Amino acid sequence: MLKSQATPNSAATGSTNPDALLFREGMSRAAAAVHVVTTDGSAGRAGFTATAVTPVTDSPASLLVCVNTASRSAQALLANRVFCVNTLSAEDLALADVFAGRSGLQGPERFTVGKWERLETGSPALATSLVAFDCRISDARVVATHHIIIGEIVRIWLGEQKRPLVYQGRHYHEL
Repeated sequence: MLKSQATPNSAATGSTNPDALLFREGMSRAAAAVHVVTTDGSAGRAGFTATAVTPVTDSPASLLVCVNTASRSAQALLANRVFCVNTLSAEDLALADVFAGRSGLQGPERFTVGKWERLETGSPALATSLVAFDCRISDARVVATHHIIIGEIVRIWLGEQKRPLVYQGRHYHEL
């Protein structure tokens, strides 16, 4: 049997407004690829672990990335106007934790872990990633607590075929 939740006034208004905790629990059950999104430029080098990454269109090739508005990395990414989405393999699980803030390393110190290169935009590209999408921001807007950032892809680097890292049930898994 499916469980659902609605606010007490949903019957009167015809709308539902799920609780934020229920929403997060529901989203934790959906498996998602794990990425490290990086940027570099006049606002500095920064990066964060993300699962909220999705393709938008293939012509022009573009990606959508969501990041909390309170994050220092978001501010650097928006100021630099460039970013690289690095899709992680299962071998890069420790790196996912570093960029998720679980290692004690902060800001540019995070880039001491892993082997980094640069593509066209100058954003750090992880040499061991499954794929790296080098992007320039084409659109950005705030929706509630997050920036929704669309990047037009200027270069794609394909890494080795390896087992991907996914996040589901609040844990990392490999496929």
